[in-house]
Amino acid sequence: MRDLIMLAVFSLLIWKTMKEPIWGVLGWVWMGVMNPHRLAYGWAHDAPWSMVIAVALFASIFIHRDKLTKFPVNGVTVLLLIWILWIGVSPMVNSFYPDREFASWSRAFKVLLMVLVSMLVVQRRRDLDWLALVLVVSIGYYGIKGGLFTILTGGSARVWGPEGSFIEDNNSLALATIMTVPLIRYLQLQATKKWQRYAAIGAMLLCMASAVGSQSRGAFLAIVAMSFFMWLKSRNKLPLALVVLVALPLMFVFMPESWTDRMETIKTYDQDGSAMGRINAWHTAWRLALDMFPLGGGFTVAGPAAFAKYAPDPTIPLTAHSIYFQALGEHGFLGLFVFVGIFWLTWRRAALLMRATKNLPELQWARDLAAMCQVGLIGYATGGAFLSLVYFDMPYYLVLIVVALDRLVAREMETRTRAAIAAGIRPADVHSPYWGGAS
Repeated sequence: MRDLIMLAVFSLLIWKTMKEPIWGVLGWVWMGVMNPHRLAYGWAHDAPWSMVIAVALFASIFIHRDKLTKFPVNGVTVLLLIWILWIGVSPMVNSFYPDREFASWSRAFKVLLMVLVSMLVVQRRRDLDWLALVLVVSIGYYGIKGGLFTILTGGSARVWGPEGSFIEDNNSLALATIMTVPLIRYLQLQATKKWQRYAAIGAMLLCMASAVGSQSRGAFLAIVAMSFFMWLKSRNKLPLALVVLVALPLMFVFMPESWTDRMETIKTYDQDGSAMGRINAWHTAWRLALDMFPLGGGFTVAGPAAFAKYAPDPTIPLTAHSIYFQALGEHGFLGLFVFVGIFWLTWRRAALLMRATKNLPELQWARDLAAMCQVGLIGYATGGAFLSLVYFDMPYYLVLIVVALDRLVAREMETRTRAAIAAGIRPADVHSPYWGGAS
C-alpha cells in the first residue's frame, strides 16, 4: 500500500515538475532530506526516485528556460563552485583507497550541483516559503514522531532516522531536527491563524524533545546555542523566551539518569572512550593535512591506512566526527577554508539583508527568514563540530534560501529606488540602498 501511495504522489510530482520547474526542486529536496521511499516496504524502498526527479527537473528547465532567472554571481556562489571542483582533487591525487572514492564523491557532488541548479529556479517569495515548508515537513516528520516517542518512553530509548540517509544515526537526526526548528519559527511568524501558531509551537517543542531524546551531546550543545540565537534574532522575544525557559528545563528534568550521565561526560571527556576516539581522529586529520598540504586524503581517510600513518593511536580508526576536521582531513587546509567560507559569507549576506529590510514592514518576512537561516547555521556550526556531516543537504539549502532571498530583496529595493526617482524623490530620502550584491 505504501509503495502505491509513493508512486501516486511521485507521479503527480513529475507531472507538476514538467509544468513548473520549482516542483522538481521541491521534489528533489523532499526525496533527499526526508527519504520518504525508506518508509515503504516493497519495491519502492530501493527505486531510483531521486534520479527520476532530477531528470524531470532538467527536462523542465530546458522546456521553461526562458522563465529562469540569471545565475547569481557573488562570493557565496563562487565559493560553492570552487568547493564542487575542489572536492574532486584530493580523491584523485592522494586517496588511500582510490577504488572506493567514486560513491562518496558522487553523493556529495549531486547535492552541491542541485543546489546550484536550484538557484536558477527559486526566485519568488512563494518558492522560498514552499522550500521552507518542504524542509520543515521532511525533517519535522521525524522530529515530531521522535518527540512523541521520547515523551512516551521517558527518554529511555534513542531516536533514529531513515536508513541509508545522511540522518540515519541518532546524532545526525538530532542535528537536522535542531536546524529545522528555526524554519518552523519562521513559518509561525508568518502564520495568520491562531491554530497555526500554536501548532508551530507544539512542533518546535516536540522537535527539541526528539533532539534531547537522541542522547547526543553535540545536539545538547546545539540546542543551547540555537535557542539563544533564535531568541536573539526573533521578533516577539518575550513569548519565545517564556516557552524556551519553561520547556527546555522540563525536558532535561524528565530525562532518565542515563541521559544525565551521558551529558555529564562533556565535562569529563578525557575519561570517555567515544570522546577520546574523536580527538584521536581529529589529530589524524590535522597531521594528514599538514603532510599533504594543501590537499587532503580524499573521502576515504577514515580507514586503517591513514590512521596507521598519522594517528596517535592507530587502533581506533573512526570518522572525523566533526565537519571541520572532516573537511580538513578529506580536502586539506584549502578545502576547509572554502567550506567554512561558504557559510561565513552566507551569514554575512543574511546580516546585510536584515539590515536593509529593518525598517520596511512589507519586507519583514524576508528579515525573519534571513534571521532564522542564521539561527539554523548556528545549529549546524555548533552541533556539526561533533559530527561528520560536511555534505549533508540541509545547510546547503539554507545557503540556497539566503542567496535567493538576497536576490529577491535586491530586486525589490531596486524597484523602490526607481519608483522614488520617477516621483522626483532622492533614493536616500526613501531608504538606504541595498548593497546585497545579488545578480
